[in-house]
Amino acid sequence: MNRKTLVLPAVLGLLAPVLVACGGSDSGSGDGAIVVGTTDRFTATSDASAPFDPAFAYDTGVWNVLRQTVQTLMHVPRGGGEPVPEAASRCTFTDKASESYRCTLREGLAFSDGTPVTAKDVKFSIERALKINSDNGAAGLLSGIDTIDTQGEDEVVFQLKAPDATFPYKLSTPVAGIVPSGAYDAAKLRDGFQVDGSGPYTMRAETSGETVSKVVFTRNEHYKGDIKLRNDTVELRSFDSAEEMGQALKSGEIDMMTRTMSPEQIRDLNQTPAQGIQITEVPGLEIRYLGFNTKAGSVKDKAVRQAMAAVVDRGQIAGSVYGSTATPLYSLIPSSIATHTNSFLNKYGEPSRDKAEKILKDAGVAGPVPLTLHYTTDHYGSGTKKEFETLRDQLNATGLFEARIEGAKWSEFRPAQKRGDYPVYGLGWFPDFPDPDNYVAPFLGADNFLGTPYVSADARERLIPESRRAADRTAATPAFERIQDIVADDVPVLPLWQGKQYVAARDGLTGVEWALNTSSDLQLWELARGNA
Repeated sequence: MNRKTLVLPAVLGLLAPVLVACGGSDSGSGDGAIVVGTTDRFTATSDASAPFDPAFAYDTGVWNVLRQTVQTLMHVPRGGGEPVPEAASRCTFTDKASESYRCTLREGLAFSDGTPVTAKDVKFSIERALKINSDNGAAGLLSGIDTIDTQGEDEVVFQLKAPDATFPYKLSTPVAGIVPSGAYDAAKLRDGFQVDGSGPYTMRAETSGETVSKVVFTRNEHYKGDIKLRNDTVELRSFDSAEEMGQALKSGEIDMMTRTMSPEQIRDLNQTPAQGIQITEVPGLEIRYLGFNTKAGSVKDKAVRQAMAAVVDRGQIAGSVYGSTATPLYSLIPSSIATHTNSFLNKYGEPSRDKAEKILKDAGVAGPVPLTLHYTTDHYGSGTKKEFETLRDQLNATGLFEARIEGAKWSEFRPAQKRGDYPVYGLGWFPDFPDPDNYVAPFLGADNFLGTPYVSADARERLIPESRRAADRTAATPAFERIQDIVADDVPVLPLWQGKQYVAARDGLTGVEWALNTSSDLQLWELARGNA
């Protein structure tokens, strides 16, 4: 029997946030800057010397800095849904095939120093990202562009290599951010932590060595765009742990905390509300998965990857490690996105040692198979280590594998993963935009961000292009279902769970329910004190 989750074709961003628990009435950290805590770490290293350059950045935490400071032609509006003009006053496809896209800039648009933003700046910024083509993978979002033409000071025309109904979403991502040509080299990344743009805020980074401790965002008086600012200054403070961040919230040192709260914090705030603090559940589309270097000896044979898929108990991982904040995931596309199908459950059923043993035996793979599971210790929260301990124990309990785990800081982990050093590794995915294409192309496309050697010609050359032709995204369902089945059969990645997201804040802070959207984008401009 084919098990499939049927999802109504809804706009996920319109889901209402849920207020989970409330406390008393303390006023937080006073009337000055609104202070937001995060466990995201921003570090400049020899492998990533330009972490805040839009042509390099491809990480949710860094994108959350760029979204405040660098303007894009389009942006996803407050409640989600289809992108609307931001730096542009109007953008539209000019042909029925979705291959020619024209944008007109807003009148009076300027960078934060007052210099006018022109169509040439837009062309420079996007062509720069494509030319640099950083191995971090963000430029892959723009790789469908064939040419960029300007007409006068305010018209930009994009000609695409093939039809792509998702292109407006891609123009809303920070890799398409508009930067001043005088401050950025056309062929080289800009080292350090300073960002120049025309977004709603200017920024100043405070550092300790090579690591940012705080980013101060100040209202950009030259900003013209679709966003309404409800504050003048916001500080984003980086903490070493969720526990340290939680203590800062309780003491009133910060007003809000978000990425990444620990499962224990979320449980405790739900069950025993703290005085003066409220926790809000926000619709989320995060997924976690195992990735494979399919050329590495231990997992080169897809039977090994299939056997792992047959024994991994997602329910145990979600329940014992993350509790109510996670649910099992049987596809790259989350169950809350239209076109999802439970392809892994359909193929492998419930966890089964016998099934895994047969897969290995039929392929002539002698066990136990040695595996090292790599994970990052400081990027996704405190539950990651326990998750990988659980995975290791599940695999070893079968006697079919000899698994061990190894953790590394994100600043070391991500470069090593991109180099192909890890046969098996754990990553999370926060979508660039809420469309099924963004759960497929970044993993299987020619410019995928994993840098994986795996290639499905059918997915890459036929199904992904076919899915992008459909302006009505539900019409692309057959293509996406076939792609999900290919992934379940070849297992270049192994989906594990999808998560919810939460924001905790002190009483007196408004806009909290809008401060984090479904793609985990921080919208700091929504925050205010009192009834603002």
